[in-house]
Amino acid sequence: MKIVVIGGTGLIGSKTIKILQQRGHEAIAASPNSGVNTVTGEGLAAALAGADVVIDVANSPSFADDDVLAFFTASGRNLLKAETEAGVKHHIALSVVGTDLLAESGYFRGKIAQEKLIKEAKVPYTIVHSTQFFEFLGGIAQSGADGNTVRLSPALVQPISSDDVALAMADYATAAPLNGTVEIAGPEAFPLSGLVQQYLQSIGDPHKVEADAGARYFGALLNERTLVPAGKARLGTATIQSWLQKK
Repeated sequence: MKIVVIGGTGLIGSKTIKILQQRGHEAIAASPNSGVNTVTGEGLAAALAGADVVIDVANSPSFADDDVLAFFTASGRNLLKAETEAGVKHHIALSVVGTDLLAESGYFRGKIAQEKLIKEAKVPYTIVHSTQFFEFLGGIAQSGADGNTVRLSPALVQPISSDDVALAMADYATAAPLNGTVEIAGPEAFPLSGLVQQYLQSIGDPHKVEADAGARYFGALLNERTLVPAGKARLGTATIQSWLQKK
């Protein structure tokens, strides 16, 4: 199959392409670096010519509320229009577990808009809701930094490795469209505050994490289970300990 990966030069995209190519598929990265811009539509028609499947793992270059919404709206519309015209048979998008519960956050309002466009389009689809990647723990720590303290919610989180995410994306890309949403997660759940403290200690960072139920997660207030799968999820195999040992 010819599979085009939007955002294919990033963390998840590059790993997904490698897996697909090892399986014998024609997997191609499409990004501004390769002359494909989903926001403007530049290069989309040529990139999608003959494509069977499109995987969208692109992210907004700016996390400002208005920028995120504009990115996912423009990118989604242009991409789905080009896919319809090219006869693409399956659209797979990577999103986040709990997205529908995080509308207080400007970032997640952008993801909600993206998912709405996908569901309303004519292209068969699968939306993959993933929990937070291990690789994002540093960014989460920075988001809660307050001087020498990091304030984070003790809400549960079930983090997953980027390798397990890429494997899932490759598997869903070569399966039939679900026209629905699936969830993927790591094998273990932890309080977010405790997990980030463990991560900081492992890298020798002296910041102390304070559990604060009122601390917002990228602008949104969490309940205990906002960030963990609501139903039966596909579980990755990498644990936080195995991932930290490889760092």
